[in-house]
Amino acid sequence: MDIVIVVAVVVILAVVGIGIWMYTQQRRSKELQSHFGPEYDRALEEHGDRKQAESDLAARREHVEKLYIRPLTADERDRFSQQWRATQADFVDDPSAAINQADVLVSEVMKVRGYPITDFDARAADVSVDHPRVVDNYRAAHAIAETNESGGADTEDLRQGLVHYRALFDELLETSETRRTEAA
Repeated sequence: MDIVIVVAVVVILAVVGIGIWMYTQQRRSKELQSHFGPEYDRALEEHGDRKQAESDLAARREHVEKLYIRPLTADERDRFSQQWRATQADFVDDPSAAINQADVLVSEVMKVRGYPITDFDARAADVSVDHPRVVDNYRAAHAIAETNESGGADTEDLRQGLVHYRALFDELLETSETRRTEAA
């Protein structure tokens, strides 16, 4: 009789433990989906496996949490806004140069905010943590800028690239939702 009770308790504890583990995994998945939105779906497609995709997204978030991402000062926002207006004005006369200026300007804003300026994929991954809804715009704009460098982008492509850069640029200039964390 004692052995039956011990086995029953072990089975019950195992079932409860598995239930808790499944619940926490499901909750983690829902939280990552909610936070990353379309970037979650992109990671799933890229990795082909939910566990790997979620691990990648969680690692991105941990990496960015160790950075000191700061809001821009009012003077910095004004200066960057003026540079953006000049870039847009330059589009009329030289769309190709304007898309390159936009790429450089977005990278400069990211650098001033505290994002590491490494290769493009790393920048996009870092930006996806705080700006998951516009990181696709950044990727699309960058792809258009690269196509432009090889001479394959027409004026409409370049206009679309500038629109995509603008979506991220506007978010990077915002300060109301900026996290302030200290470097680890």
